Amino acid sequence: MTHPLLKVTDLHAGYGRAEVLHGINLEAAQGSVVTVIGPNGAGKSTLLNTLMGILPGQGRVEFDGQNIGDLTLEERVMLGIALVPEKRELFGTMPVEDNLVLGGYRQMRLGNKRWRDGLEQVYALFPRLKERRTQLAGTLSGGERQMLAVGRALMSRPSLLMLDEPSLGLAPLVVREIFHTVENLRKTGVTILLVEQNARAALETADYGYVLEMGEVALSGPAEELSHDPRVIDTYLGAARKKAEA
Repeated sequence: MTHPLLKVTDLHAGYGRAEVLHGINLEAAQGSVVTVIGPNGAGKSTLLNTLMGILPGQGRVEFDGQNIGDLTLEERVMLGIALVPEKRELFGTMPVEDNLVLGGYRQMRLGNKRWRDGLEQVYALFPRLKERRTQLAGTLSGGERQMLAVGRALMSRPSLLMLDEPSLGLAPLVVREIFHTVENLRKTGVTILLVEQNARAALETADYGYVLEMGEVALSGPAEELSHDPRVIDTYLGAARKKAEA
């Protein structure tokens, strides 16, 4: 069995004295897509921000066998971890290509003289970004901004890509396009940790899933099994799915 690229053990985190995560255990195998689903306020974004080093946490976080609990955000980036935040946090007054170039900082620091080759790889994945490479990021549509946020993260050539609500606020057609991109990324060998409220799309895409409720893992298992779990169907997939399978 492939060893876990990411292994989280008894992780506690929150904001000040308000603990949000209560002993999270989670693994992501090399090259897999792992999803975390759950309602608003369950702690999904807190989990990603803690793994990225944005928030402090207690417990053990291992990346490729190394305990990274004491590492800074910058050190985790240099190891090969990238986060696409829910708000995307692009530089709206800068052109698309300049935003992407900023994402190549890790590869430049690592001494990769061909780090700019990543631009063509991103453009191959998102042809629309190439068409708009001189356009200001702030003038893009919601779907294009999400593509740019993912593309910028990919410029660092991460081993672990964490996506926080990539479908949030997007039209259904664009949502399908974003999840198709996730499936394509899987083929490149990058490990993906996907936090998503669209449970149906997330479970259809992922290999393994975790259901986070009130800061705790309520359910976990292969994504296919979770998609047929009565509790998941009732709470996250809706009555329509239940009737279709009756």
